[in-house]
Amino acid sequence: MTTGEPGEPVRRSWAEVHERATRVAGALVAGGMTRGASVAVLAGDPAAIAPAVQAVWLAGGSTTMLHQPTARTDLAEWAEDTLRVLRMIDAELVLLGTPFDALSAVLDQHGVAYRRLDELDGEPLAAPVEVDEDMPALLQLTSGSTADPKAVRITHGNLWSNAEGMRVAAALDPGSDVMVSWLPLFHDMGMVGFLTVPMLLGIELVKVTPPDFLARPTLWPDLISRYGGTITAAPNFAYAIVARRMNGVDDGAFDLSALRLALNGAEPIDPVAVKAFTDAGARFGMPAECVLCAYGMAETTLGVAFAPLFSGLAVDWVDPGELEAGKRAVPVAPDTPNARAFPLNGPPLPGLEVQVVDESGAVRGEREVGQLRVRGEAVTPGYLTVDGPLATQDADGWLDTGDEGYLVDGQVVVCGRRKDVIIMGGRNIYPTDIERAALSVPGVRAGNAIAVRLDAGTRRERFAVVVESKLAGEDDAVKALSKEISARVVDAVGLRPFSVVVLKPGSLPKTPSGKLRRSSAASLVPAAG
Repeated sequence: MTTGEPGEPVRRSWAEVHERATRVAGALVAGGMTRGASVAVLAGDPAAIAPAVQAVWLAGGSTTMLHQPTARTDLAEWAEDTLRVLRMIDAELVLLGTPFDALSAVLDQHGVAYRRLDELDGEPLAAPVEVDEDMPALLQLTSGSTADPKAVRITHGNLWSNAEGMRVAAALDPGSDVMVSWLPLFHDMGMVGFLTVPMLLGIELVKVTPPDFLARPTLWPDLISRYGGTITAAPNFAYAIVARRMNGVDDGAFDLSALRLALNGAEPIDPVAVKAFTDAGARFGMPAECVLCAYGMAETTLGVAFAPLFSGLAVDWVDPGELEAGKRAVPVAPDTPNARAFPLNGPPLPGLEVQVVDESGAVRGEREVGQLRVRGEAVTPGYLTVDGPLATQDADGWLDTGDEGYLVDGQVVVCGRRKDVIIMGGRNIYPTDIERAALSVPGVRAGNAIAVRLDAGTRRERFAVVVESKLAGEDDAVKALSKEISARVVDAVGLRPFSVVVLKPGSLPKTPSGKLRRSSAASLVPAAG
């Protein structure tokens, strides 16, 4: 595991990480930690987090990665939210590491027990504390409201099953694979996919932090180039950002030819952004086929479905009228006017099955749109909430994903979140279609557009489009930008936005892991208030 890029890289073997973890575990047990204890971790350095998480598991506990404050965070509000999380998960202890050591005063002020990671150094734990398969390994905070937190209870059985399913589906090879990631470790894709899995399987890992990526997005392809990275992953917005930055780099600056798997997941996959990424990477030898579309969620530990390896982006083009009015995905030619494009996310991972049902629970057929639900060994038994535990599975073990979609040739296709669907004139309009149209307008920041469903006070719904742009504040430019956005949206979905709101960069509400919050964006639309 290599950490410390781009300043002072340090490589530690997984055996060295494990040796450190046994000493941290020994110190935890000597300090009174008991089997089944809930332990929270607040640290930013992956080199400290890896042995800390492993130590908690060796000592028989579960880990919760706390959301990390940023330079713009209101610390009083953060403390209130964090205390709510700690009470919810019944945490006995917080493990504190750089760069958050200074927050010890906040924890002291509220009487929260903590230990500093750099001071935990005991006699190595002789043997792991035995735990049952159904005991929690991870209490994964969801990316919903921090004021009303929820944690997914991921058991050791869940974690092992999903890791094994992803190992098979991605053909992971400890002998040749090199994983490169900047993803946050408080998010399931970072914690499970790019720490736990390589640590479990012994795969070479190059790990930096989100601030490292945001400060210089080209650090990502640079690390893939220098370390011969074969596997990486990110949400759609990051591929859009790095594509734009790579276009400004000289030929020969990177060698991306070893990349065999660039997983795109965690948010709706935009074929336009994917093409921009593969076009930009082609100059540096990156094979377009390395893009792997995936569907996943914390409730299944991480992965639900992976597209077939080295098949690249495969898109299903469907008739918009049939989709919106008939809830059927009828295939059409790509050049059909207003055809909807949905990426194929592949079949369910080994150990999981996916089903599509209607509102009454009746199973729908091939290409019939309905509620996606999933069942299998990787599916969480339930949430922890501020009001107590909450089951996730029905009597037959099915989890409602909250997404709409369909199945085609055994592959999973996601249309969108049910709660975000805009219903107008009996049509189901998916916000991603509106957002993609807005993002195609020059001047709109990549990945920063939200379609907002507005409550009109009548049965007829309305929607607005909220975007970020450097043009915000320039009246004439904003007027022209708004007009062009409206025109593109009308072209795409045949409906005009009630309003277009242009905000300065950094204004759109996002989760701690960087996803846009559609539900919180309505307050940014003046007429919606």
